[in-house]
Amino acid sequence: GYPQREIQRAAYEYQRQVESGQRVVVGVNAYRMEEEPEVDFLRVDERVQREQIDRLERLKRQRSARAVQQALEQVKTCAASGQNLMPAFIDAVKAYATLGEICGVLREIFGEYREPHFQ
Repeated sequence: GYPQREIQRAAYEYQRQVESGQRVVVGVNAYRMEEEPEVDFLRVDERVQREQIDRLERLKRQRSARAVQQALEQVKTCAASGQNLMPAFIDAVKAYATLGEICGVLREIFGEYREPHFQ
């Protein structure tokens, strides 16, 4: 836990300096804009969303399930053995494996990072 404690300590000290004005952060504690600009958020139309889902489902029906499975197994083998993953990624994409499927295989091998909770 030493590295995490040091990161937390440094972050606390940095924030304390910003809030006291000892450290200047443009736009946060100095040279702030009087009026915040209005942000135009991207809103995806439900029709467009449905069309994209339909395209993905059609792709999955039309692709070779066997080729995808073989490509994902190759990704898994390379990940487990520490080999260069890029050629396996390229083959998986050429077989029309989705990003979610590829990441799922990587999660099986490497797991998923979870921030530790310190008391």
